[in-house]
Amino acid sequence: MSELHSLNVASALKGLRSGAFSSRELTAAYLQRIEQLNPRLNVFLYVAADSALKAATAADKKLSKSRKTKAKLPPLLGLPIAIKDVLTVAGIPATAGSRILEGFVPSYNATSVQRLLDAGAVILGKTNTDEFAMGSSTENSAYGVVRNPWDEERVPGGSSGGSAAAVAAGLAPVALGTDTGGSVRQPAALCGLTGLKTTYGRVSRYGLIAFGSSLDTVGILARSAQDAAILLNVMAGYDPLDATTLESKAPKVKLDGKATVKGLKIGVPKEYFIEGVQAEVAKGVREAIAHLEGLGAQVREISLPHTEYALPVYYIIAPAEASANLARFDGVRYGLRVEDQNLIDMFSRTRGQGFGPEVKRRLMIGTYALSAGYYDAYYGQAQKVRTLIRRDFEQAFEQVDLIAAPATPSTAFRIGAHTGNPLEMYLEDVFTLPASLAGVPGLSLPAGFDHQGLPLSLQLLGPHFSEERLLQVGHAYQQITDWHTMLPMDLLKA
Repeated sequence: MSELHSLNVASALKGLRSGAFSSRELTAAYLQRIEQLNPRLNVFLYVAADSALKAATAADKKLSKSRKTKAKLPPLLGLPIAIKDVLTVAGIPATAGSRILEGFVPSYNATSVQRLLDAGAVILGKTNTDEFAMGSSTENSAYGVVRNPWDEERVPGGSSGGSAAAVAAGLAPVALGTDTGGSVRQPAALCGLTGLKTTYGRVSRYGLIAFGSSLDTVGILARSAQDAAILLNVMAGYDPLDATTLESKAPKVKLDGKATVKGLKIGVPKEYFIEGVQAEVAKGVREAIAHLEGLGAQVREISLPHTEYALPVYYIIAPAEASANLARFDGVRYGLRVEDQNLIDMFSRTRGQGFGPEVKRRLMIGTYALSAGYYDAYYGQAQKVRTLIRRDFEQAFEQVDLIAAPATPSTAFRIGAHTGNPLEMYLEDVFTLPASLAGVPGLSLPAGFDHQGLPLSLQLLGPHFSEERLLQVGHAYQQITDWHTMLPMDLLKA
């Protein structure tokens, strides 16, 4: 059963249903893999081995019984899954990659996690993340750097780098991540995975440790569009605990048959092919678009004229929202507490020691942008330009059905390459930030490799609540390419 860790979601579920292997065997295979490789990659912050095996055993009983009774089963019954450590899982520590939440064990599940559990999923553990999801490389975690399975001297992207590396290295068949400014699509791109950023409001944010409340979305890191669709069908939909979720029932995405893109209009924004983009990245994206054109899609150049403002707008709005959200971490009720006889000094010392450099940097920027005398000049203006960026997408989607572009300006960069220059790091998200500001869904798809053997990626963007269309196009592309089936061979031999 040594090959179990290389299964995708669809294959794993098929094997569980047929009895080819048990959930306990599958879960044990991943746990063994985690024990073997996690010391090298630093992917998991917490491994829930005992509870995972217990849940897998319970799933096996239901699976065995259903083979006799033909009873309908929960859609994910027995499937192991990894969860990014900014989503709460009852009884499992939640750190958000920060020292300030040391010792915090939530008593409730995030809605996205609860829906996976209701569908029969088995939680393997919590994956590493940039502190409070603030980062593009997973170098900002208080618990150490995550390494990219394709090259362990390089970053896996961020902030969902732990989840991306887990799936790429065969430590989990699929994982949840979150995307505030690109934190699912960018690590998916750097790790050769399929990464789905959902529309703002499609999946509940309840139980997500907030970074930017008008930007945060729960997403999926998987091997294929088909796998992402299987999880989306379980998680999407209205949640009374999150007032931003859409009240209508989410459609079920079916990707079992042969998908088609014939007649689909795809726009290619000229603003995404700019100076500074790695030549092999641009070439790989162009070739991927040509594949879609060969399937019958109509490709045309479009313009998103306010794209250049997305970076400064994001780095005003997101830090401003973070400064409000992270004010609750004060050492009084939970997490780290640095004792002092003076209450104000206790607050100051706790936050000073609990937060890392990147979080402090963004909190200071955000607090400044919201301060009296500067609110209108910075935060107010940024919201106005955000509206212009959103209108760019609305006008574009009047002409085309989807937008195709690079997900990242380069392939995975070396650990430490940008740590001394925050602006260089922020530029790694230059192609993912606009969609986050507009609240539209996006999909990263593996699209080949550069000369160093590092993954390339295509990003597809769609109108609000167009996940089904995005996944269908992704599935059609993956039916004629095999990039999504390729895994890091060095680790597969481990």
